[in-house]
Formats: sequence, C-alpha cells, structure tokens
Amino acid sequence: MSGNGPLPKDPSQRRRRNADPTATTVLPANGPDTPTPDLPGEHYDLRTVAWYETWRRSPQAATFLPTDWQRLHMLAELVQQYWEEPRKELLAEVRLNEASLGGTAADRMRLRWTVAEPEEPVARRTTSRSRAASSRRDRVLKVVDGPAEG
Repeated sequence: MSGNGPLPKDPSQRRRRNADPTATTVLPANGPDTPTPDLPGEHYDLRTVAWYETWRRSPQAATFLPTDWQRLHMLAELVQQYWEEPRKELLAEVRLNEASLGGTAADRMRLRWTVAEPEEPVARRTTSRSRAASSRRDRVLKVVDGPAEG
C-alpha cells in the first residue's frame, strides 16, 4: 500500500494556488548606477565616513528615495555619537534603523530583496581561482619539499 490519503489534485483544478502576493525586488550587485549624495558636514570620525560610504555603495542604495537618504544622514549622527561614546541604546537605535534600510540578510529577506550576481566575466573568475589554487599548491609543495634550490 502506498502513501496515506487521496492523490493530490491537478494544480490547474486547485482553488488556492498560494501565489506569492508580493514580488521580490532584485538589487544590483554593484550598487546604484546613479550619483548618490555625499555625507553632509565635515565633523565625522573616519569610521562614520567609512560606514556611510559602505551604505552609499551598497545594493540597497539603488532603491533609496530622498527620504531614505535623509534617514541615513540622520543616522550618521547617531553612528558618530556611538563612536564618541559607545552605548547600547545608540547601537540599538542604529541597528533598528539599518534594519528598515535592509542592513542584514534577514532584513533583506523580510523586505523581499535579493542581490543579483556580480557582473564579472566567467573567464576572469576562473583565471583568478586557478591562479590562487596554483599559488597555494606551490606553497604546500615548498613546505613539503623544502625551498627550491637555484
């Protein structure tokens, strides 16, 4: 006797198909292809500037509207305060705001965002991998056989 219960209906005869009501947005792997705003002001720590530049070049930035950039500029002030005097309350607020902008993989899944594969020629990827593999093989052989005599 096989399986339990009746055979499933043909999919064309089902009333509910449980289709995904919201489409997934595919973000460009290389970030926005249009100019993005600079961080206003000059009083920022290098770590805050690096944080902002990471966001500015991120795939998520391709979807940002002026209100999102405004939020990021306001958030930079909190990041700066955190670097000056680290407090868990500041970090919690930064994390919460970053989540609304798609900061982690889980946040992007919740927002139904995926990141496209980077546009890199296949031959170039293969060459760099094979070069890395041969370099590693040479190092292993050098360790096992000893240094090359010349």
